[in-house]
Amino acid sequence: MIIDIHGHYTTAPAALGQWRDRQVAALQDPSLAPSPADLDISDDELRESIEANQLRLMDERGIDLTVFSPRASFMAHHVGTFETSAEWAAICNELCYRVSRLYPDRFVPAAMLPQSPGVDPATSIPELTRCVEEYGAVALNLNPDPSGGHWTAPPLTDRSWYPIYEKMVEFDIPAMVHVSTSVNPAFHTTGAHYLNADTTAVMQLIQGDLFTDFPTLKLVIPHGGGAVPYHWGRFRGLAMALGKPALEEHLLRNVFFDTCVYHQPGIDLLLDVIPTRNILFASEMIGAVRDIDPCTGHNFDDTARYLDAAGLNEADLAAVHEQNARTVYPRLNALLKQQGR
Repeated sequence: MIIDIHGHYTTAPAALGQWRDRQVAALQDPSLAPSPADLDISDDELRESIEANQLRLMDERGIDLTVFSPRASFMAHHVGTFETSAEWAAICNELCYRVSRLYPDRFVPAAMLPQSPGVDPATSIPELTRCVEEYGAVALNLNPDPSGGHWTAPPLTDRSWYPIYEKMVEFDIPAMVHVSTSVNPAFHTTGAHYLNADTTAVMQLIQGDLFTDFPTLKLVIPHGGGAVPYHWGRFRGLAMALGKPALEEHLLRNVFFDTCVYHQPGIDLLLDVIPTRNILFASEMIGAVRDIDPCTGHNFDDTARYLDAAGLNEADLAAVHEQNARTVYPRLNALLKQQGR
């Protein structure tokens, strides 16, 4: 089995974006505010958006299951108030849940949180709880920078984040540390902000002692960890300078990396530097990079091809494809066992 732990609903029907436009416009003119009931998307529209896109590519690439969350750039936590984000998150999470109900063997939901700049992270707990208990979410996406590229939030090791972590431990679910749209012109959203955030999150975790307080907490750093594999020696040296334990003990019992790296040398480096047990298959298909690589003739985001060509032995390849995801996502593992898989 191949489990893709990093999928976003980037192909949602146009009505979703149109509803969001109305919601944003209402920040200036409240008379324009839409009701959630105004969003009318049929099951057939959901099927059309999935079958022609994610499901087609999953079948072509041999991917059995995708952990599916709302579009990362659509989270846009910097827009409006907490109430704005709460309403928007509820709508986006429901759509991912509906997709999982239409295709229960192929998609399982992960939750978007209604974060907002300067607002206590604990305010996101009701939506997180609803998604786990009612929708069967197996993970959440945690934005370390709700300001949209201005980095006004405290580091992930700050105690203000602890209510989220406490709930994660209670539910036994991991978080993917994933930012959203950048409104800072210095940081391109997917080319700079995403990768900067991956790197920044790891350095914050090195500087702190979060896993002393939460020894079972699990965090997934997407996009191959940003600069982390390339500069692993730098991070090891900085950990020593800060008086921290070796990274194998300080981080790698709790921190994992996905394979959303879009060329063969990058995947090879990730596999060479990071232990296999800490790497989970992912593609983020139909996401940041959608074109065909003229050097290979295949889509940049067809990461399964890179893994196949990386020379892993059978056991290590199975671990990256499936077993590591089952370990890091216990609720997903339980669901698969319930399905007889």
